[in-house]
Amino acid sequence: MDAEPNSATDPCRAAIEAIKPGLTERPSMQQLIVRGDPGIRKDAVIDYDGEEQVCFSIQRQGDYHGPDEVQLWCTIGTPDEREAFEKRQYVPHWLDVDSIDADALDVIAPRGRQ
Repeated sequence: MDAEPNSATDPCRAAIEAIKPGLTERPSMQQLIVRGDPGIRKDAVIDYDGEEQVCFSIQRQGDYHGPDEVQLWCTIGTPDEREAFEKRQYVPHWLDVDSIDADALDVIAPRGRQ
């Protein structure tokens, strides 16, 4: 039976917990790479995997030297995760990464809800 490592058994997790308490709880936030530009900006609301997600941050890649079309690298999560994002209570390199074409992305609010 494989138990998930905790701060008592994993020294790396113990060190991280000492630096940023609460960081070892894995958020459902993830990185989403959008191939193309569907017209979304920061705080946009999208429907991804059947769940409403908020684009907390967006980095635009490939305008000058990149691929044929631009890529948007988005950090997305549920509205409840906004505070964890703003307080950086996650490790960006540990987030799951997925990609999608801009045409396949369902945009609910392109610039967030006012």
